[in-house]
Amino acid sequence: MAWIDDRSVRCRGALLVSYEYIKTLAELEDFLEELQGSSRIVFDTEFISESRYVPELCLVQIATDDALALIDTVAIEDVSSLWKFIATVDSEIVMHAGRGDLEFCLRSCGLMPRRLFDTQVAAAMVGPDYPAGFRTLVSRYLDITASKGETRTDWRKRPLTKNQVQYALDDVRHLLPMQDRLMRSLRKRNRLGWFREEMDNWAATLEDAFFAERWSRVTGVASLSRRSQAIVREVWRWRDGLAGDRNCPPKRILRDDLIVELAKRGSSDMQQITAIRGLDRGDLRRRLPELSDAIQVALEIPREECPHIEKNSFPPQFTVLGQFMYAALNSLCRQRHVAASLVGTQSDVRDLIAMHTGDLPEDATPRLLEGWRAEVVGKTFEDLLSGKTSICVGDPKSDHPLILSQNGSGK
Repeated sequence: MAWIDDRSVRCRGALLVSYEYIKTLAELEDFLEELQGSSRIVFDTEFISESRYVPELCLVQIATDDALALIDTVAIEDVSSLWKFIATVDSEIVMHAGRGDLEFCLRSCGLMPRRLFDTQVAAAMVGPDYPAGFRTLVSRYLDITASKGETRTDWRKRPLTKNQVQYALDDVRHLLPMQDRLMRSLRKRNRLGWFREEMDNWAATLEDAFFAERWSRVTGVASLSRRSQAIVREVWRWRDGLAGDRNCPPKRILRDDLIVELAKRGSSDMQQITAIRGLDRGDLRRRLPELSDAIQVALEIPREECPHIEKNSFPPQFTVLGQFMYAALNSLCRQRHVAASLVGTQSDVRDLIAMHTGDLPEDATPRLLEGWRAEVVGKTFEDLLSGKTSICVGDPKSDHPLILSQNGSGK
């Protein structure tokens, strides 16, 4: 490979690491051509997200078995060709906690990479922690202390400092040997199939969430009437559009709790709107006609067309039983060397209990009974709930103090 711009940075004492610094579109296109045929490509990003609707991309780091590069996205105005390449190349795309990085890809070309390997997810399949930080895993699997201290740096400023460069390069150059270690662990525990299944679901969930309207995540919306939910949706859409135009966080325009209060009052009258504390700001007064119109749209929607989000309502005993079962989930996961927080949440446990008691909709399948999760805890939990298996305390000093027993014998 021909180096576009020979550079090197001193990492870990005397070690010199060579890398390419790409700052023009022509250099980027040449570099992407060179990457064709790579079996795996690591990428990471540095961006500024504070006070913005869309995060500002400042730097992209790329590593393969043969190359290491920094792509200056401050200097290169349009890097859409990079995202199309990442999304369509046959190479395996390796990341750590890549959700935020992949959103740039989705935003640019609407596509997800075909083959993904996230080291955070892989580590959770063979260890106790999820989500585990990058530097934690570098230390655990490579016995290396990665550079730190640039997390809150301003990545827009140029030129980059040597510390910034080292930090950025460390974020990708350690991922290839880490992936090798994790692959060996996955194969040793016969969990590569689990991991591929989880990555497919992870990618699909991320893609669905990215393109979905997020008004249903407004706190308290599930307890509102259908008409009030329609108001939340229409006001959320108005707020989101305005935030996009201004490139600022939506909650800076209108807080979620104020949206809920507007929905509860159910009026498009501007005097009633401004009577709500927090809605009498000068900048909002100029937008009152638009806000009123959004509410009026919701008020005119036929009732049968109003959205309907149901609030999960479980009997009080589910809280106690759920806590007990979640403790059992944590114990099982520790014994089986998989991160409990990846396997499931307390809400997932309650769904399983609700299915057992007939309180879950017939067309719903608890997450703990799907795929690899059913192998880890699903069947055991069904036996616990049906009384076929019991759980008791063994050695309180043990790393695994809870013991599952069946027909009176240890299991």
